[in-house]
Amino acid sequence: METPLPTDTPHAGPIADWMDSHVDGMLDLLIRLVEAESPTPDPESQAGPQGILREALATLGYDVRVLRGRDSRDGGRLLARPPRGDRPAVYQLVVGHSDTVWDRGTLLKMPIEIRNRVVYGPGTFDMKGGLVQIVFALRALRELELRPEVAPVVYVNSDEEIGSPYSERHTKLLARGADRALIVEPADGPPGRIKTGRKGNGTYQVTVNGKAAHAGLDPQAGRSAIVAAAGLIERLHELNDYARGQTVLVGQIEGGTRPNVVPAECWFSVDFRASTCEDLEELARALEAIKPDVPDTTVRFEGGIERAPLERTPRNRRLWEAVRRSGAALGLDLEEVFVGGGSDGNITSVYTPTVDGLGPVGEGAHARHEQVKLDSLPERAALLALLLLEPPLGG
Repeated sequence: METPLPTDTPHAGPIADWMDSHVDGMLDLLIRLVEAESPTPDPESQAGPQGILREALATLGYDVRVLRGRDSRDGGRLLARPPRGDRPAVYQLVVGHSDTVWDRGTLLKMPIEIRNRVVYGPGTFDMKGGLVQIVFALRALRELELRPEVAPVVYVNSDEEIGSPYSERHTKLLARGADRALIVEPADGPPGRIKTGRKGNGTYQVTVNGKAAHAGLDPQAGRSAIVAAAGLIERLHELNDYARGQTVLVGQIEGGTRPNVVPAECWFSVDFRASTCEDLEELARALEAIKPDVPDTTVRFEGGIERAPLERTPRNRRLWEAVRRSGAALGLDLEEVFVGGGSDGNITSVYTPTVDGLGPVGEGAHARHEQVKLDSLPERAALLALLLLEPPLGG
């Protein structure tokens, strides 16, 4: 049973009052960010939300840059730091992403609507609401003249929805030197649970080779890659251990050339996940050890582990206690949850204390009913502001 927490944080009341008086501004910024449609595969579209954030953070005195890689598919990363003369030696990462799963033009079919203090629209929940919180948390601290001991460094990438292939290297570099990382991905479920754990994951592209033959003239001379793949898939499925948080899914399959030819090749993809680094590595070894049971067929695995789990390590637990303490000061009885999906929090957690799911309360991520509860924006922005005022954790 978790112990009761002190609720006498002196800045909680002023910050909460400030946030409540700026709900209209939060809504305006959210609408602007959502209207700047920014699908991951369209790197040019990222200039929309990046430009809006750049302007908002520069107004607060932050040094803001957009970093771009050499790959034409890279939409870039926004990095914002306090001015050099007002920058403590230690820093904390505030991490978000500007990309969404929605194509440009989605607003024509799925327009922004506000009903009963709920904001509907593509990207409202995942995760432009969280970006709004970052801006207003920093703005509140500035206008209330509250200076964090640990410098907030804002880092917003544009490829999180596809696993952060272009930003991962830079995320790791920043996380290595950070005192902590605060991830403003959406909160979980109606209670707005904080994500203190995420499964790690990996993928394999599996190729099975057999031998072609005519289906009518000499079928026994062939070796069916599809039959071999079917046996492999059945054995891969047996590796699922839901109670342990271990899952294996074959999500795509393709094979053969013609209906009357014994198929010489078959390809399928495997998604695998586990709750601990040890389990994830063990699962990867088990997958690669499986061999086909059809004679004279072969299998090749390409891929492997992509993201380590966000585990409930001792240092992550210390950060969770800070979240609980800040929440209690705001009158929030926060709950935690372990989820299956990955985020940039999986990356930062390897190097620095990390907590995820600090974004708004809502539902429908990646779905047509995507929505954010408007009143959760000031509430969660106040929580973020209080966390930014926490002293150094010390690793």
